[in-house]
Amino acid sequence: MSSPTVGFVSLGCPKALVDSERILTQLRAEGYGVSGSYEGADLVVVNTCGFIDDAVQESLDAIGEALAENGKVIVTGCLGAKTSEQGGSLVAQVHPKVLAVTGPHATAEVMQAIHQHLPKPHDPFTDLVPEQGIRLTPDHYAYLKISEGCNHRCSFCIIPSMRGDLVSRPVGEVMREAEALVKAGVKEILVISQDTSAYGVDLKYRTDFVDGRPVRTRMTELVQELAKLGVWIRLHYVYPYPHVDEILPLMAEGKVLPYLDVPFQHAHPDVLKRMKRPASGEKNLERIQRWREVCPDLTIRSSFIAGFPGETEAEHQYLLDFLTEAQIDRLGCFVYSPVDGAGANDLPGQLPDEVRQARQEAVMAHQAPISAIRQARWIGRRVQLLIDGVDTEEGCLIARTAGDAPEIDGLVRVYPDPNSRHPVTVETGQFCVADIVDSHEYDLEAVYVSHQ
Repeated sequence: MSSPTVGFVSLGCPKALVDSERILTQLRAEGYGVSGSYEGADLVVVNTCGFIDDAVQESLDAIGEALAENGKVIVTGCLGAKTSEQGGSLVAQVHPKVLAVTGPHATAEVMQAIHQHLPKPHDPFTDLVPEQGIRLTPDHYAYLKISEGCNHRCSFCIIPSMRGDLVSRPVGEVMREAEALVKAGVKEILVISQDTSAYGVDLKYRTDFVDGRPVRTRMTELVQELAKLGVWIRLHYVYPYPHVDEILPLMAEGKVLPYLDVPFQHAHPDVLKRMKRPASGEKNLERIQRWREVCPDLTIRSSFIAGFPGETEAEHQYLLDFLTEAQIDRLGCFVYSPVDGAGANDLPGQLPDEVRQARQEAVMAHQAPISAIRQARWIGRRVQLLIDGVDTEEGCLIARTAGDAPEIDGLVRVYPDPNSRHPVTVETGQFCVADIVDSHEYDLEAVYVSHQ
């Protein structure tokens, strides 16, 4: 008799992806099969995103497709926590035939719903789960979620209302997961949360144990422990608090990737105040300068919002001037989008769609030559790269530098050395050494030197 099988659709951010991995891990631990198609599944779980309107619609469409193709659907994730105007579940109102709806980071509730509608197999030991769990990323990199929720109340964001206040995982638990990932062959760990800098605040930096040693549950101590694993460690969602300075020496020494993903969102102090952000643009410029003095190779990624309610032409220009000074390496800019339940909806000075769009385009146009200059600094350097794949049509490897996170940053096309008789021997998931020979706005070109 075959095991009951569950299909899975995972949408949204890396934090939602980790939620999906945990549910899949539990499914496999209990002996369920996992199907890659609707036809092969007895039931489908859809992990949703509910942050902006486009993501809400994408999630609702995915639920509708799963219902049409399979008929038995359980919904989880951020959209599951959203309410309709009538006060009930938005998902249940739009798709009343779903079997169950839960919010984010709700593995136990999802499994309870699955048990109710698709009883688990009698022999849970027939399908053993690897120690690192079931992952949806390629074998050579993985996301490591260190906390849930957020203590900030940014006026444009509803994440705390869906994911709750900050809940940090004890450092010992995080390190056991990280060690299992490395043991499984992971070469790059991407640390994620809603606010990585605040890790441990809710636990008052309580001491836990790593390999029998007392270690505080705090960002600096966690990064120091991760640095000992001998793999790439990349930090995402880092708020620019003063104690982030403690991490920069580890980056300068090559123990942690010289990369910070810092969501500044804007630069003008009045806009940041309306956003209820915890830092000022002027202090951020000083901090960036100080970081680069300690670690000149630091790559900074950030995101910004254009056309926030009340943003004046002068405030928009202030942001452009900030970008000129800051020289951000990797930048994403989003048109401000009202989100149901967000405080920013009630702010005066809501801008027309065309103004918001024009300002977003202006930010990206302003950033383009800055990105090109920052990219050009790689030319002539011999660097370590991580191979993500092979482009057989172009005859090159697809790789990333320490300054490029997967899926959101640029890539490096690595070509064979025309003057060498030795074949390129590296495979996906391995490191190589290459000489950077050309740069573009987002990507680089390199010549292969050796396997590492």
